[in-house]
Amino acid sequence: MDQKFIDAFLEGTIDVIKTMAFIETKPGKPYMKNDNAAVGDVSGIIGLTGAVIGSLALSFSEACILRIVSNMLGEEMTTLNHDIEDAVGEITNMASGGGRKILANGGLNIAAAIPTVVLGRNHSIQHVLGGPSIIIPCSTEDGPFVVDICLVERSK
Repeated sequence: MDQKFIDAFLEGTIDVIKTMAFIETKPGKPYMKNDNAAVGDVSGIIGLTGAVIGSLALSFSEACILRIVSNMLGEEMTTLNHDIEDAVGEITNMASGGGRKILANGGLNIAAAIPTVVLGRNHSIQHVLGGPSIIIPCSTEDGPFVVDICLVERSK
């Protein structure tokens, strides 16, 4: 997978979290993930097509997503519930949009599906391609999350 895709979707994610929730994110060292186990307690996944085929997932620890959504809504969230699920879907959609806009500026047009959200510990993420994905671990003051990318560029 080309680094430009990783960089674009990471930048889109960091920008959304900073803009919508006023939270700084520190990305860590990327690594390859070879299974379907989710790293977090709630995940949003969105299919991508066009210049690439694949999917983007964001997987948040409970503490991290509770703080993000609390900041976004202006009220204290204390449990993983329907409001959290809705917010994770929206964050995933916006992060995807930010990454797709960056890539579109470089001439790569990518469309996205409607995001799916999975809630609960020990859930799995099934990427569209079903293969290994690249994980970029991220940290915030309130806990970790990951950007999980599984894409292939279409042949020209």
